[in-house]
Amino acid sequence: MDRKIISVSKKRQITIPLQFYKRLNLGNEVECILEDGKMIIKPINLEPSEFSVEILKDLVSQGYSGDELVRQFEIQSKNIKKAVAGMLEEAEAIAAGKKPAADFDDVFGPED
Repeated sequence: MDRKIISVSKKRQITIPLQFYKRLNLGNEVECILEDGKMIIKPINLEPSEFSVEILKDLVSQGYSGDELVRQFEIQSKNIKKAVAGMLEEAEAIAAGKKPAADFDDVFGPED
């Protein structure tokens, strides 16, 4: 196991050692997980997600191709990330009792 002690700055920032960064093939973002009193930093899974495939299918059906397809895919992917982050924040607020959970009528409207 490789091990290295690193400093934490006053702004709570750390520098990932270059050999770790290269070996893990890290990009501009990493996933940070708290588990059993440990912080785990790992590469983001870059495998195409089900969302990615659905976004591409939708954009192709709208007639996008080439550079415009890539540009629209980037926009839609960012929108998905924002939506998922918002849903996670809402779920955490509900779990912490800071926000009430939606009931059936809130989601689907009252039954007739």
